[in-house]
Parts: sequence; structure tokens; C-alpha cells
Amino acid sequence: MRENVVLFGDSITQQAFNNGWGSSLANYYSRKADVLVRGYSGYNARWALFLLNHIFPLGSSKPPMATTIFFGANDAAIAGRTSERQHVPLPEFKLNLQKIVNHLKSSSPTMLIVLITPPPICEEGRREFAISLYGDNARKLSERTNEVTGQYAKTCVETAKEMGVAYVDLWSKMQETDGWQKKFLRDGLHLTVDGNQVVYEEVIKVFNDAGLSADKMPLDFPHHSKIDHKNPEIAFQQNVCDASL
Repeated sequence: MRENVVLFGDSITQQAFNNGWGSSLANYYSRKADVLVRGYSGYNARWALFLLNHIFPLGSSKPPMATTIFFGANDAAIAGRTSERQHVPLPEFKLNLQKIVNHLKSSSPTMLIVLITPPPICEEGRREFAISLYGDNARKLSERTNEVTGQYAKTCVETAKEMGVAYVDLWSKMQETDGWQKKFLRDGLHLTVDGNQVVYEEVIKVFNDAGLSADKMPLDFPHHSKIDHKNPEIAFQQNVCDASL
């Protein structure tokens, strides 16, 4: 039976199969593990708590082998601006991440848990996006800033270290590249194809370092070369799972 990898997060996770980092993970684990997207556009970590028992029921006979937790972009929306309904104060954001991690640990002591920070924010890109939607009625102040989002990213990393789980500091990683604002972000927040590639590469590094390399996992049912075309039933009677090609 294949293992499961769950991607839990907001719109950046919901869009992960739109030529994104989730589809790259699914391709990487083809016939090795199923990648399940549980992304919820517009959600913050506060609202994510209501989903935990539904997505990760305690006592499950088959918990995921790995889960990514990718919230913070909405939590970091600034109070008093256009997206303030999504805003979560920094101390509560940390507490909510802790609650999510603790739930997953209770669900499975062997699960790989990976916290992913929100990406950086290009305020000019957010402004351009707002103008494209609202024209002259667009607010002058961005509903998010890179400085504030950086505080949430830092808290995410701190939480991961304190709780002994893996993390990807996407906020810092993307800003190592010149021109990251346009290269990685299509509207100042959501990811371009190149931005999705960064997420995939960073996540797969963590997975491989944790011993979850696809090369070390068995195929789901025998490779075609193992099947005797005259007596194909033999390969399936033996229930062969072989990672070799």
C-alpha cells in the first residue's frame, strides 16, 4: 500500500497542482507515494485548526508519512487594511502552529512534519494587482508588507526549531536571488513557475535528508520488466514490490 504525503496550507498549497510544487512532488513520488493537496485559499492558521480532526483524524490506521504545513501569508495581513479579516496576531500565530504540530505528532510519532514559511511579499506587485482589480479605487497601502511577513516567517522557523521539526525558510531563500520580486511572484504574493520550483527543490531536500528519497522506496506493484508475459499472474501472486528498474 502506498504511503501518503499531505500538503496542508492556504492558496499557495491549493494551487500546488497547477503546474506547481505539488505536481512536481507527485511526479517525484510516482508509484511510490500519493501526494494529497489539502490547500484552502484565504485560510490562516487559526481557521486551519478547525480542519485538523477531519484531515488528520487521531487513531488513523494510515497516517501520512509526511506533512507540510504552509500557513502565514494570510495571518500576516495587516490589521486596519483591506485583508484584516485574515489577520492573526503574531503570538497567536505561533500558538496555532504549535497546536497543528502537536496534533500531527499525536497522530503519528514517525510522521515527517515540515513547516514552510510564507514567501516574501513584493508590495509593488500587490499594488499592481489591486489596480488591475479595482482601478482608481485601489487602496494605496498594500494589505501586506514584506517586513511584517518576515516577522511571521521568523516565528515559523523559531517554532520549528523549538518543536524539533523540519522547516523551509522560503522567505529568506527567495530573497537570495536578484529580481525575486518578478521572478518568483506573479502578483506580489502567489508563485510563478519559477517560484513553485524553489518550493519543490527546498521541500525535496528536506524529504531526502529525512530518508524519504523516492529512490529508496518500493514501487507500487511490480515493474513491467518483472512480469512474465506468458504467465503474468505469477508476479502478482507473489505480491512483488521492487524499487529496481
